[in-house]
Amino acid sequence: MRLSTQQAPWLQAPHAVAVLDALEAAGGQARFVGGCVRNALLGAPVDDLDLATPLTPPEVMAALQAAKIRAVPTGVEHGTVTAVYDHRPVEVTTLRRDVETDGRRAVVAFTTDWAEDAARRDFRLNALYADRSGQLFDPVGGGLDDALAGRILFVGDPEIRIREDYLRILRFFRFGAWYGRDWPDHEGLQACAELRGGLRTLSAERIGKELLKLLAAPDPRPAVRWMDRTGVLGAVSPDLGGLERFEAGTALTADPELRLSLLIEPEAEAVRRTAESLRLSNAQKSRLLAAVGTEPPVHLGMGPVQALAALYRTGAPAFRDRLIRAWAEQPGRATEARSLLEIADAWSRPQFPLTGDDLADAGVPRGPELGQALRALEQAWVDGGFRDDRLALLARLQAQLAGS
Repeated sequence: MRLSTQQAPWLQAPHAVAVLDALEAAGGQARFVGGCVRNALLGAPVDDLDLATPLTPPEVMAALQAAKIRAVPTGVEHGTVTAVYDHRPVEVTTLRRDVETDGRRAVVAFTTDWAEDAARRDFRLNALYADRSGQLFDPVGGGLDDALAGRILFVGDPEIRIREDYLRILRFFRFGAWYGRDWPDHEGLQACAELRGGLRTLSAERIGKELLKLLAAPDPRPAVRWMDRTGVLGAVSPDLGGLERFEAGTALTADPELRLSLLIEPEAEAVRRTAESLRLSNAQKSRLLAAVGTEPPVHLGMGPVQALAALYRTGAPAFRDRLIRAWAEQPGRATEARSLLEIADAWSRPQFPLTGDDLADAGVPRGPELGQALRALEQAWVDGGFRDDRLALLARLQAQLAGS
């Protein structure tokens, strides 16, 4: 079988052609491999191009430099050099076989055998290669059929593949979420369940990134259900498990971080534990904490004035996140939720018309009293729907000062 340029326009992309020409000029064969081949078969978008070659990393570097293509040694110990042509990257990796694995990382030796390289990959649909003409190669057998049928089958024995790298447990569910139709494979599922304890040996960053990739799938709910049934979800973090809320909310948002929030119980400590166990960034942690915040309250029964006040205090992103969570918990109140989301979409934060200097000029002593007076005026302005302008607020202040 051969990929057409309509299926795989990247076969003729200038950066891909330039890198292939450079490798072949150095006497090396090269084939596209993995995700780009799989996605072209499935009609899915292709973001990254990966090439495999028998050339060693030093030979790849020399070939690229001879062709005046920038060569970046991104992972030479594992055989990977990134070629950058016209600001577009192509990852070039030497054919490899595993020498030693410990469930987290592998020691590899380079080879010239395409079958050995294919045999060390995780799933059969990821062990597909294509040459520059689009001719497909399926060294392990079954990968092409798997891709077309939506089957996620490990290369060889699932237990062996998982023990080589326990992240493959999460990858099994991630690829199931993105590409699975005839899924899950019982043997693979059982191996993931039995070996889930190995996830504890992985870095939190790897687990967090893999989980967010899974949650970015168009519909990750079936995969998450299987993760829960097999105990994998609890092995990722014991604070994940709000499946009913997640099931309802996933249809409301495609945002993987918000979908993660839906899996976490609405408690700040649960969010902090999850953020730590997944080693999320500070920005991600802050967002998840804001999504479960309770002050000011965001609920589906609030009116427009309350909504505007909450938007002012929380900001539109946190308001939307809290609203989606509330909608997921009360899916029957779609009309109210959509109305409030429309208010958030049209929201533009107004500027409070007064400053501390305005109050000082009006006779309020500087210090704690001034700060307290300024906050009180701002609260009244917010509660009034932001209608008072600067003159109205100054008049309010003068009336307060005259009455004190």
